Amino acid sequence: MLPKERHQTAIGPIALALEDAVERWLSEFPNWLTRAPRMQTDQGLQEGSALWVGTAPTLRNGPEPEELEQTQRVVRKFDTAARDERNRALGRLGEQRVLQHERNALIRLGRGGLAERVRWVSDEDGDGAGYDICSYDTDGRQRLIEVKTTCGWERTPFHISRNELEVSREKPNAWCLMRLWNFERDPKAFE
Repeated sequence: MLPKERHQTAIGPIALALEDAVERWLSEFPNWLTRAPRMQTDQGLQEGSALWVGTAPTLRNGPEPEELEQTQRVVRKFDTAARDERNRALGRLGEQRVLQHERNALIRLGRGGLAERVRWVSDEDGDGAGYDICSYDTDGRQRLIEVKTTCGWERTPFHISRNELEVSREKPNAWCLMRLWNFERDPKAFE
């Protein structure tokens, strides 16, 4: 951090006041940077409203250059173990949301029997199948859904494993990626 005198001349008194306010707030709420996503627990999660599923973004509808630059300048100090734990919790909640969405969609389409067969594979069998949810199309064909969840916008980077890519190539007609974004505020998705 720059000394206040030098910093004030470099960016002005308004930015300095903002910096002071942020420092006071963080000292009052030190756990804010390491907080877990504010989402319901496994027992209480129910899909209150249908999950909005739209089309995947294209290269033409990217962020404004200023927005991308701001996103890339986010503070880089973090606890990697805590980050991994938050990511696992977020991923699990995203999978649970997609599981409920798939079941509800099949029930709405009059396919209750198929809805009962939808499985949370990564929870029941472990995380090595190359997909998280085994669901079905209305005609009974399997949908092998890999769920990727972030709290950021639809272009927030995410990790995909070599195994997930291999399964996507081996079963291209069944495998799909369900991308959940803005999860903590207003979850949306695309395939």
